[in-house]
Amino acid sequence: MARHFLEIKDYSSAELQKLLAQSKEMKKLYKSGGRDVCLAGKTMAMIFEKPSARTRMSFETLMTQMGGSAMYIRQEDIGGLGQREPIKDLTRVLNGYVDVIVARTFAHESVLELARYATIPVINALTDFSHPCQAMADMLTIQEHCGSLAGRKLVYIGDSNNVAWSLALASLRLGLQMIIASPAKYSFSADLVKQLEAQGGPGKVTHMTDPKAAAEGADVIYTDTWTSMGQEQEKQQRIKDFTGFQVNRGLMKVAGPQAKFMHCLPAYRDLETTDEVIESKQSIVFEQAENRLHFQRALVKYLCVGES
Repeated sequence: MARHFLEIKDYSSAELQKLLAQSKEMKKLYKSGGRDVCLAGKTMAMIFEKPSARTRMSFETLMTQMGGSAMYIRQEDIGGLGQREPIKDLTRVLNGYVDVIVARTFAHESVLELARYATIPVINALTDFSHPCQAMADMLTIQEHCGSLAGRKLVYIGDSNNVAWSLALASLRLGLQMIIASPAKYSFSADLVKQLEAQGGPGKVTHMTDPKAAAEGADVIYTDTWTSMGQEQEKQQRIKDFTGFQVNRGLMKVAGPQAKFMHCLPAYRDLETTDEVIESKQSIVFEQAENRLHFQRALVKYLCVGES
């Protein structure tokens, strides 16, 4: 039975730590000019309902560098995921063609359906519900800049969206103290809060509605767009609702000089954050973006080849 990467909660703390360690080693190898071509002869199918920059480029790059190939499947090629034919039929066709499926979809259920019928690994490259590859690349970045993840204060300011959800699960597993500061109407639902509480783990996730109080003494200040893909019609209302939640110089000053600034990109400057913060010495957003490639190298190797 193939192992998938659909949600961070499907992996133990020890497994996540191993993936981070492997990511670090592979980053070191590639930065020194080395190569690991363990994916030679293997093909990745990339099914994207949502457009992408970092996700597509990082997966295609790693497959090329590691000896394999990536096939980008457009929605018109398949008549829309689950529309021209059931997802279960497409999945069983892909089982016979490729070695791994990467899916970036709107509905989380679409990725779950792919995994249900797949005999090859399926990787969740983003759904409206979660973004586990991003969160683990973020953990790698925090580890590089702050040392041990245990006990680090991660403050997420903005919409409690798919990125916030995956960061929360990663924080619980890896021992971070995470605070999510969102307007009340944009906080996790009561059901999701219960799910987090049921996870347990060495980490802790708490919720606040005051971004300045949350930011005090943070190791990391993290934000994301206030309006995700598919929510464009809500943009003006969201801008009003998130008044006071912008990560700007004033809020970074509250956090302190030790605080790093993170954003999963793309950033809408002068909305959720400012150009001044992104371009500051505290910003590590571009290292964060690069680490998508390094974490995903380790992940694909683990799923397709196994532990080295």
